[in-house]
Amino acid sequence: MNLTDQLGTQHTFETSPKRIVSLVPSQTELLFDLGLEEQIVGITKFCVHPFHLKATKKIVGGTKKVHIDKIKELQPDIIICNKEENTLEMVEELCQICPVWVTDMYTIADNNKMIEDFGKLFNVRTEAQKWIDKINFAHQDFLKFIAPFEMQKVAYFIWANPYMVAGNNTFINHLLELNKLENIYAHNEKYPERYPEVIVQKMRIQGDPDLIFLSSEPFPFKDDHAFELGRYSHHAKTVFVDGEMFSWYGSRLIKAFDYFKKLRLRIGELHLHHSHSH
Repeated sequence: MNLTDQLGTQHTFETSPKRIVSLVPSQTELLFDLGLEEQIVGITKFCVHPFHLKATKKIVGGTKKVHIDKIKELQPDIIICNKEENTLEMVEELCQICPVWVTDMYTIADNNKMIEDFGKLFNVRTEAQKWIDKINFAHQDFLKFIAPFEMQKVAYFIWANPYMVAGNNTFINHLLELNKLENIYAHNEKYPERYPEVIVQKMRIQGDPDLIFLSSEPFPFKDDHAFELGRYSHHAKTVFVDGEMFSWYGSRLIKAFDYFKKLRLRIGELHLHHSHSH
């Protein structure tokens, strides 16, 4: 079986890989949802969905730093990584153990490709197709829902001290666009990085958002961050959002579309209320 991963690396497998180490939380959840729980042998400490896996599978470290020896002991047939979550050095080192399959995620289409690839790799094509169909249906349904909404400008914060945001060429930005939210930092030549550190004091002149999103992960934002950031905008509403819904790919997207509907309605109410008070 010859298959090419999302980095263009070609892999050859005699038989479908049976022992899987997954180093990406959202992909661990997807593997479980594809019915592959038995085949998963190793995960990271950040693989929190489904919750019971932490008790039943070997934890081999985090997403940036793993215990190579622990992975070797598990004798995996395949290790699943992601270009953004895991480092190149890590991937190169892991390649000495067994094939390392790397995903690369910018869009919903990339996500569907990953699910399709996993279907072929692990011989669960029917299950994979079911998830792709569900995601496509939810996606189309969401496009209808979002159509009447007006475009609003947003800043999506992922870190404080220093303040960092999601920029261009990120899965988060793709989902913001889907929500008809224009990311003020996405096409700003001052901030070409994907997750730039920004000067919040310049937020007004650098785009003046209608909304400031504070992601629940990877940084635990508090009310004082919300107040501080709010002061640097003219009128932005500061909203705490579920980071998993904006940054996890895989089967979680199904839950994300429902979450976005509730979020947009909640923001919509704020928006209407706001415009009446002038």
